[in-house]
Amino acid sequence: MSVPYETAAYEPHDSPETPEEHLARLLGRALNSFELPDETIRRLDCALAHDGSLHSAHHSAGLHRETYRHTWLLADGSALTLWELVHNTAPGSEPHHEVYVDEEELRAATLRLPLPPDTPDFELPVTVQLSPVPAPRHAYAAENSADHARRLLRRAENTDRPGADTAALLATASGHQITQAFGRPCRAGRAGLGFSLYEHAFLLRDGEEVSLWEVEHTATPDGRHMCEVYASEDAAREAMERRASQLS
Repeated sequence: MSVPYETAAYEPHDSPETPEEHLARLLGRALNSFELPDETIRRLDCALAHDGSLHSAHHSAGLHRETYRHTWLLADGSALTLWELVHNTAPGSEPHHEVYVDEEELRAATLRLPLPPDTPDFELPVTVQLSPVPAPRHAYAAENSADHARRLLRRAENTDRPGADTAALLATASGHQITQAFGRPCRAGRAGLGFSLYEHAFLLRDGEEVSLWEVEHTATPDGRHMCEVYASEDAAREAMERRASQLS
C-alpha cells in the first residue's frame, strides 16, 4: 500500500522514531522490500541510530520522482545505507515507494521510470543534504559494556572520579573498547613506581562516544596497587604526575 505523497517526504533528523521503527516504516511502504537480502535486514537489527535525507528530486508535467538516503549506525561501528525511490509514474498517479541497497540499483530503477526523455538524470532543482553519520573512532565489542562501566567506576579509589551522572549515562552503553595509552610519560619519581594509562571507550545507544581514563599505579605509601578513573586524558595524566611527585 503506497503512502500519500504529503507523508512520504523526509522526516527530520530529530524524529522521535527509534532506528527499528524507522526501518519498519520504510520497509512497510516499499513495494519491493521482500527483495532485500536477509543479511542486510539482520545487520540492521543491531542499529543504534539513524539518519535520513533527500538525495535528489525531479518534478515535471505532473510527474515527480524523489530519492532518499537512509543511513543507520550499527553496533560494530559501521554504517549501512538504503536508498528509497518515490515516484508517481505508475498508472493512477499514486505515489509508489521502492528501496534498494546501493546507488547502482537505484540508478537503474530510476532510468526505467517513464519520465520525459529530456529529463536529465539526477539534475536537481532543489537539493537537501544532511551531513553523514560520523564513523566511530573505535572498534567496539558489544559484550556486557554497561556492566564493564559499572565495575570500572566501582574500583576507582580517587575521590574526584566521575560521579552518578556518568554512571547513569554509561548504563546505556552498547559497546566498549579498552586500549593502553602511551605518549607523554610522567616523571618516574621513586624507583620502582609503575604507571599505566588505559582508555575505556564506550559507544552509547544514540551513537555518542564517551571515554573514561584509568590510571593504574603503585605510587602509594605501602607500594600497593591502586586504580583511579578520570573523565579526560589530561586529568588522568595530571594525576599521574601528581602521584609521582608526592613520592619522589
